[in-house]
Amino acid sequence: MLNWLAPVIALMVAALPLAAQSEPALREYFEGQTVTVRQAMPGTEEGVDIYPGTDKPLDYPKYAGRLKKYGTALRSGESALVTKVKVKSKHLEFQLDGGGYGTMGDETSTNINTAATPKTRREKNLEAEIPRETDPVKKRAMREELDDLKREREREDARNRAAVAEAEEHRKENVRQRRLEGGSRFNIRYQDQLPGSALTPDGVMSALAQYVDFGDLRRQAARPITQGETPTATVPWQFPNAPEARPGLPHKGMLRQEADALLGTPVKTAERKEGTLKVQTREYATPSGRITAEFVEGVLIRYTITSD
Repeated sequence: MLNWLAPVIALMVAALPLAAQSEPALREYFEGQTVTVRQAMPGTEEGVDIYPGTDKPLDYPKYAGRLKKYGTALRSGESALVTKVKVKSKHLEFQLDGGGYGTMGDETSTNINTAATPKTRREKNLEAEIPRETDPVKKRAMREELDDLKREREREDARNRAAVAEAEEHRKENVRQRRLEGGSRFNIRYQDQLPGSALTPDGVMSALAQYVDFGDLRRQAARPITQGETPTATVPWQFPNAPEARPGLPHKGMLRQEADALLGTPVKTAERKEGTLKVQTREYATPSGRITAEFVEGVLIRYTITSD
């Protein structure tokens, strides 16, 4: 009599693994994998907001405003490394190549404060003595000396303002450059709370289908991935559309040991953590200039060249 319940229960049981996905499972599935963006991405931690299931999943005026304000960190058709997936109460962050400049620890202020040149002791003494001086000749000489001291202080202030303006411009350029190198992110937002389907690889990829090409990862989502299992997608350095390396220069996707073999022993190295991933910065002195390269788990994700 209750045989009709069997297929219903079977369907419910089959659906449980998909609904039971979690942030750790999503991170294991996506982080360290390579995707291709289908649109320009702004160089800011504000990223691009996506509202799945709505009439306008992407607010184009806001999106265009961020591109104009922060510049383009990732261009349409470029490959990017998934560096972090983070689940919040009402949205999910899908971070690429570092997640966008402006996160904790990033310097975003371009203002430099400077105080006015203080009065010298001689200037203060003259200001106090002039009112008491009765000799007109001495008084005139003291006033001329005071005026000279004031003008010198004003010239010093002008020199300081010029130096500050130049320093601020350098800082602005540095922030602009760092924004272009800091990656970006998608924020998958929901009105109330994250639905269960949003916490599955297929749910994430469906929400971003118009904006990201997931390649082999899309096929892997045909079955649920449990925590502790690593998807068998293309490894990060095997970019399907990777550009050919120019002679003497590295290319995105190159392994760290390959970069060392090409560029020589680095003159400086540093490490930091991006979620569960280890990011290493290595600087090389080359005939082309100083190359600063960033590796995520030993894979080159970006580099810059500056003249020595």
